[in-house]
Parts: sequence; C-alpha cells; structure tokens
Amino acid sequence: QVQLVESGGGLVQAGGSLRLSCAASGSIFDFNGVGWYRQAPGNQRELVARITSTGTTNYADSVKGRFTISRDNAKNTVYLQMTSLKPEDTAVYYCNGGRLTRVVSGNFDSWGQGTQVTVSS
Repeated sequence: QVQLVESGGGLVQAGGSLRLSCAASGSIFDFNGVGWYRQAPGNQRELVARITSTGTTNYADSVKGRFTISRDNAKNTVYLQMTSLKPEDTAVYYCNGGRLTRVVSGNFDSWGQGTQVTVSS
C-alpha cells in the first residue's frame, strides 16, 4: 500500500509563504486524486485543495487565489504552495489520496502525522 508523508510546515509571519510536500512511497498514479486538508484546534478537518491524476485542481473558497496545488509525477510528490498566509491558516496540514469521491469526502481510515503550519500576526 502506498503511503503519503507530509513535510514542509513551520512558523511564518502573516503575508509570508510556505510550500508543503506530500511524498508517496510508491507511484502517485495509484491515487485517482490527492487532497490537502487542514485541522485547526477545535475544528473539523477540512479539504483545502485537491488534484486529480490528470491535473485538474479545485480549492476551498478560503484559500482560492492564495494556495496552489501541483504534482511532480517524476518525484511522486504533491505540493501545496501557500502564499499571503493569514493567522487563520494556522493548522495541522495533512495529505491523503484515493478515489476522488473519497478525497472529496475526506472519509479515510487512516491519516499521517501531518505538518504544523503556524502563521503569526
């Protein structure tokens, strides 16, 4: 089973940028879709961006125009470029992949450890 591992989080000032990586242990094409999710304390996990195996992308309204999801098939990695960060973007960010309907629903049995993003004001 292909595993996904998140990295790239950190502490950044408001207005700054970060790039998160989601590296697959095998072929990224094992996944029909890959999504980036985030969960802030006290909140439910939410889908912020997704990308299909053909490169079609979709974003939550809260990040549209600021975040960009992309994939490097040669490196079996999906990225989340985050710009114009706001304090409300502070959360643990996770990636997960599978059938597109599952990516949209976020209904996965297991999750990785995620990567913490903290945006200071």
